[in-house]
Amino acid sequence: MTIGKRFVVAAPTAHFLLRKGEECRPRMPLRHAMLVATVVSLAALPAAAPAQTRAPLTDVSSASGPVSIDVNARPITSFDQRDRSHVRFGALQFRSGLILTSPYRRFGGLSSLRLDSSGERFVSASDKGTWFTGRIVYRGQEMIGLADVKAAPMLAADGRTLASHKWYDTESMARDGDTIYVGIERVNRIVRFDFGRDGVRARAEDIAVPPAIRKLPNNRGLEAMVVAPPGSPLAGTLIAISERGLDANGNIEAFLIGGPAPGSFSVRRRDGFDISDAAWLPNGDLVLLERKFSLLEGVGIRIRRVPFRTIVAGTTIDGPSIFDADLGQEIDNFEGLDVHVTLDGDTVLTLVSDDNFSMIQRTLLLQFTLME
Repeated sequence: MTIGKRFVVAAPTAHFLLRKGEECRPRMPLRHAMLVATVVSLAALPAAAPAQTRAPLTDVSSASGPVSIDVNARPITSFDQRDRSHVRFGALQFRSGLILTSPYRRFGGLSSLRLDSSGERFVSASDKGTWFTGRIVYRGQEMIGLADVKAAPMLAADGRTLASHKWYDTESMARDGDTIYVGIERVNRIVRFDFGRDGVRARAEDIAVPPAIRKLPNNRGLEAMVVAPPGSPLAGTLIAISERGLDANGNIEAFLIGGPAPGSFSVRRRDGFDISDAAWLPNGDLVLLERKFSLLEGVGIRIRRVPFRTIVAGTTIDGPSIFDADLGQEIDNFEGLDVHVTLDGDTVLTLVSDDNFSMIQRTLLLQFTLME
């Protein structure tokens, strides 16, 4: 991530605290407010130090296999800090949330998330080329922690780490059965892992991509990827969407790779939002996680719903927002989204945030129920 993206939450947080200062109750921890006066100058400096002292455990960039790590979870009891009784946000209803921290110094930077059908087992990737796997622990419908968490370096075809090849900005992930695809910004590539056979020890296989992907902006490349579900007209197609690679009309570039009808399409860019992830709803509609950063308007998080039938090469897709949040809610730099259906039939959206290893950002794990 660039320095500008690294402080995507910090500067608007300062704006929010100053504008709402009369309330005398900042949304985020006091240490965030104390840093307000230095945020702007920090944006021009190298990456900030982590929020907590982290033990010098095994360096995952050179480890040969996964290491078990501890992840602490603190509950988020209310998503809306202005009205704790408020639980409905657009089409989504807040279920539960966690603030995640770890003494493991490489924990954080989570840019993608894929869950199993039960919503328990997860695979996530940091934007430093690190796998994280584990299990979400529930009490009833509420998340209460993570268990069995392991970290491992993503491996290149030669067995060395992806990071050692400078292929470390791993921002997007799609899962197709036993295969996981990972999109890498800056080098604008997609690699494939045989995760079912080798798990986190799988080695990356570079796949052919349309030439236009290689021309995406250095730090605005592939930020969202999904594989079209079985039985759909595009079954087996890898759908890859850039963060802010713009076409001639100022819309976001996206690609259909493989499958029955490969090509490119666009996502209508609205209100200054950029793409950060995507997932499928049970009926086949696509949900797009989006974020924006503006010194004047602050930070915004949005989820748009796009009918699947509109995703066709040569078109520009669009869809209504089903969820909007700002700094009055418990948000951060959300970059991961997935969907699962519970045994009770609830459609649950899970979001994870990328803290960019910054002392003024957090790793949040949130869940919402789709109500309509």
